[in-house]
Amino acid sequence: MGLIGGIIELLFCSGRNVVKETVEVFRENAEAGAERALGLQQATLAQFAEEFGRQATGFDRVMDGINRIPRPALALGTLALFLSAMSDPTWFAARMQGLALVPEPLWWLLGVVVSFYFGARHQIKTQNFQREIAHTTAQAPMVMRNLSSLQDLGPDQSP
Repeated sequence: MGLIGGIIELLFCSGRNVVKETVEVFRENAEAGAERALGLQQATLAQFAEEFGRQATGFDRVMDGINRIPRPALALGTLALFLSAMSDPTWFAARMQGLALVPEPLWWLLGVVVSFYFGARHQIKTQNFQREIAHTTAQAPMVMRNLSSLQDLGPDQSP
């Protein structure tokens, strides 16, 4: 018994668990992993709240309104070109001859400007979407508490 007792004491006594420590070299401790994941999630939500939590100013709202003009203007302008081509083909042909004189580098510049505008708009929409997701995710603990409270009422206590 002395030998077996010595081995057991070596493995499990004196405040250490050699088996547990050895296993954790090859497999993550689930509880510690969950705590790290919780810390990461809380830090992410705090960063989102700090970054996207501010209220929009009057200037922001005016700029948002101005940013909404180009897309409808391009769509309506294209429709207007079709209408003008049908209503006065001579006038339309004269304008298109003027466009034919525009040098190619200027067309490239127009393409770059339009691409940057719509690319920036896409980025803003993506950031707004992420802000909404962060806001919704931040409400998850409150929703869970409310659901738990409703379940605690049970079927007999509900009105």
